[in-house]
Amino acid sequence: MAIERFGVVDGEDVLQVTLTGPSSGINRVEMRVLTWGAVVRDLVAPSVAGPQRVVLGLNSIEDYVAHSPYFGAIVGRYANRIGGAQFDLNGETCKLDANEGRNQLHGGSMGFGTRLWSIVDHKPSSVTLSLVSDDGDMGYPGRLTATCTYELQDPATVRIALEATCDRPTPVNLTTHGYFNLDGSGDISSHHLMIEGDFITPTRSDLIPTGEIRGVTDTDYDFTSLRPIGAAQLMQRRVPYDINYVLRGKAGELHRAATLKSLRSGVSMELWTTEPGLQFYDGHLINMPVPGLNGTPYGPHAGLCLEPQRFPDGPNKAHFPLSILEPGLVSRQVSELRFSR
Repeated sequence: MAIERFGVVDGEDVLQVTLTGPSSGINRVEMRVLTWGAVVRDLVAPSVAGPQRVVLGLNSIEDYVAHSPYFGAIVGRYANRIGGAQFDLNGETCKLDANEGRNQLHGGSMGFGTRLWSIVDHKPSSVTLSLVSDDGDMGYPGRLTATCTYELQDPATVRIALEATCDRPTPVNLTTHGYFNLDGSGDISSHHLMIEGDFITPTRSDLIPTGEIRGVTDTDYDFTSLRPIGAAQLMQRRVPYDINYVLRGKAGELHRAATLKSLRSGVSMELWTTEPGLQFYDGHLINMPVPGLNGTPYGPHAGLCLEPQRFPDGPNKAHFPLSILEPGLVSRQVSELRFSR
């Protein structure tokens, strides 16, 4: 494990932590994590041809601050969107920072994915980061303390544990926002994807859920079996994916949520999580004005997101899974990325 200075934000050092998995040689996983946004800047997994980069990342902290669409970040206090940037809680209307039109996205303009976290523990294969969000931060009630632990395990697994405690009831929905590309190509449309969910939460044009739970059978949203992400486009139907799936697994217990595979590299990734939902975003809006890692240009579909989560707009939808954390309790969200070749 190595810790080095990556840059400076608002007069404070941003550190980069390099983690290496327990295995040696061709089976080793290596990851670089920033204290800014708890970002996974780089992740290399084994493939039949050798080490394979599997995420999108940027080259400087200036590029992240100016241009990053949450590349590799931990987002919150409430990931995804809250309609009207407000919700009612215990008879009080909480008005949030609106940073996407009239709505809030990923916790507001200064959400957790754009903040400096502190290193509280580190080992060669793991690091724990912490962030304190004060009462009123981005409009949320209560003081909240969040921790994120990244741990590399055998075989070729990244375990991500997100925890939070609070002193007043408050919505909590943390998630990982990595952009995956398992073969280094410029377009992930040929990646094959399977999602362990038979239903989605349809949205309005501003991507706020309508409240309906709709089946995916016989629709372009049906990824219940492994198929190319760009299959609908091959049939000349334009389907920009940015939607929450209702997962089959029991919330609170680790269950498989998705399988992603590149036929080009032979790398497969299974995503396991304790969460009830999974946001699938196909990266159709990516248009980076600066180069990515190794000078790679990132355009539309350069990477895709699979974000384990509580449901978007949960505080405003009583029939959605509970997203309010009470004082004295711990919010715990665990996900694993399991790679194979």
